[in-house]
Amino acid sequence: MEQREFARIGRKVSVVGLGTWQLGAGWGEVGEDEALAVLDAAVESGVTFFDTADVYGDGRSERLIGRYLRDRPDARIFVATKMGRRLMPQAAENYTLDNFLAWTDRSRANLGVDTLDLVQLHCPPSSVHSTDAVFDALDTLVDRGRIAAYGVSVETCEEALAAIARPGTASVQIILNPFRLKPLERVLPAAVAAGVGIIARVPLASGLLSGRYTKDTVFSEDDHRTYNRHGERFDQGETFSGVDFEEGVEAAVEFGELAPEGATPAQTALRWVVQQPGVTSVIPGARSPEQARANAAAAALPALSHGTLEAVRELYDRRIRAQVHHRW
Repeated sequence: MEQREFARIGRKVSVVGLGTWQLGAGWGEVGEDEALAVLDAAVESGVTFFDTADVYGDGRSERLIGRYLRDRPDARIFVATKMGRRLMPQAAENYTLDNFLAWTDRSRANLGVDTLDLVQLHCPPSSVHSTDAVFDALDTLVDRGRIAAYGVSVETCEEALAAIARPGTASVQIILNPFRLKPLERVLPAAVAAGVGIIARVPLASGLLSGRYTKDTVFSEDDHRTYNRHGERFDQGETFSGVDFEEGVEAAVEFGELAPEGATPAQTALRWVVQQPGVTSVIPGARSPEQARANAAAAALPALSHGTLEAVRELYDRRIRAQVHHRW
């Protein structure tokens, strides 16, 4: 699989990675054996980049990855984790060195490593991005060898631009998919200019872009697509990219018609993300080995045609833009 470099880290990762929120919690139950099989299927398909967080299953996702890495020391996986969402409620003044030390110690133990490859602030309050002391603390973690690099996972384009402007920021993680085009305007060009990596999350709009759902689809009670549909638990943009579910289902049918021969709608969405200039890696999740393999296969698809790219933008402008563009 194609490998792209985090310029400020000097490490390359697979252009299609694996998001592991599903292996922790929030998407319905995934058993331990199945979770490990997902990790193995991804690696066997060429994936070299896992993205996790300390709050996914209260550390379950990190621990599963740690177990897998112990069993497969030859895999040479780059692991990005996140910290900050253990704070309830969220308060910028609690983004301190002492908390960072405690959180990274926990992640290091969960993953079984001395130095974390990449730690990202996990969608912190907006004011964190303008707080010098926060980034001084992150630099201290690097100086002490607890982390090799740091980045920020953001909700909005303005937060992304603030993070990119910080000289120590190695990566920005942001929602990017055919139903969320705003980052193409300023964020990706700014990242390219600064040498900051872009990690594209929610690439399938929480599964909408797979085309597998109908308006009658019911998700389990422990699935965020049930309990956070209107932003009840965290930012609404994390669930279906903030798109109304019924409207999204209808738009996804149109998107599916754009899929080239031999590609599924989900693979088409991933290929679309991979083609955007500035993207380092896209991190679809998977709940089964079959999904992990299908996602990875998107990296080998031919580039989408100019006509297809224009059709994606027309669909967004006509059905999605009014719902999301002004919000994130």
